[in-house]
Amino acid sequence: MKISVVMAAYNEKETLKKITDKILPVENLHELIIADDGSDDGTTEELKKISDPRVIKLFSDKNRGKGFSLRKCFEKVTGDVVIIQDADLEYDPSEYKKLIKPIEDGKADVVFGSRFIGTPHRVLFFWHYVGNKFLTLLSNAFTNINLTDMETCYKAFKSSVLKEIEFKSERFGFEPEFTAKTARKKYRIYETSISYSGRDYKEGKKVTWKDGMAAVWHILRFNLFDR
Repeated sequence: MKISVVMAAYNEKETLKKITDKILPVENLHELIIADDGSDDGTTEELKKISDPRVIKLFSDKNRGKGFSLRKCFEKVTGDVVIIQDADLEYDPSEYKKLIKPIEDGKADVVFGSRFIGTPHRVLFFWHYVGNKFLTLLSNAFTNINLTDMETCYKAFKSSVLKEIEFKSERFGFEPEFTAKTARKKYRIYETSISYSGRDYKEGKKVTWKDGMAAVWHILRFNLFDR
């Protein structure tokens, strides 16, 4: 299987090269598509320095959000399976093989990497954990699937999904939108455990309680209204 990794990057100058260096040696990597989302901290210049021909670089003149950047990446995908990667170091590309195995085995169309099913992870914010569990529970109530980690970055899926689903989210609404629409399509969805090395706000974490509140609206939007 040819792997296409898609990554939205916003103000990740300190980690962009480090995460890219972890992705490029991955077996069967077909392409790494990186969308710079209007960064103003030097990320753009760091991205331009990357010379590997498998890296496809996309640029935006202003910050539009993760969902917008991923949609631009999706337009360039030519591989067999797509993996969503963040531009920080919270998620480990060495686990791609674990992510895509249910797809390779013919068991799954979509795989979520769960931070909450028995793997090593950095101990950080209690209320973030509570928020994640609440959002996953709310999403599950509408989709009637039993995910443990809806808000995870790590999602792997057959590239054919992109031909069957139109995504619309601009920012962090992408996570509940992806979940609602793949569940509605009755794709075979699997979860697998992943490790997680979360960072705090001093280290560049960007998600806040406001994003959590917005996620509630997006869960309602993509399950009840925008179908």
